Amino acid sequence: MTRTRLTTVEEVPENGSFLFTVRERDGPEEEVILVRCSPAAGDDADCATGDDAEADDDAEPHADASGGTDDGREWTVRAWRNFCQHETDQRLDRGSGAAVRDGEVVCPKHGSMFDTCTGYCDSGEAADSYLSDVEVTVDDGVVYLTDAAVEFSHTGGVEEGDDDDGGPSSTSHLTF
Repeated sequence: MTRTRLTTVEEVPENGSFLFTVRERDGPEEEVILVRCSPAAGDDADCATGDDAEADDDAEPHADASGGTDDGREWTVRAWRNFCQHETDQRLDRGSGAAVRDGEVVCPKHGSMFDTCTGYCDSGEAADSYLSDVEVTVDDGVVYLTDAAVEFSHTGGVEEGDDDDGGPSSTSHLTF
């Protein structure tokens, strides 16, 4: 199995994201966010291990990587493509980290909230959709990209001008 070192679990912000860029095989560069998935009380085993035995059969598959917290609880690191499912030109992490509140990634434009563990959105304009995953693995506290469908490009986002088609950006149109 080919794997590329991304970062350490400790470097993934607890209430934010770690941004990196991948390239689809023979395709454009795409941004990916890496987020921590802290299990809720009573859900520790299912979330930490990626065990979906009790999960909804209609749920989208998701990539996970297990790690641990300072208090010994297990949690999961997940990697999601950096766009809202409501409007795919809206980035969740615009370069300073995605907003993560109470275990959910928040779309900065519409306020849709995606569960960090499952990628599922139960509110806002993107309700009943899932974030698109990228496979990662944790080995001895180090996070590796293990998704065979993509190649690691670099840490951080797509550079300004790279793959820029002149279309709308994900920045606000408001001026002051």
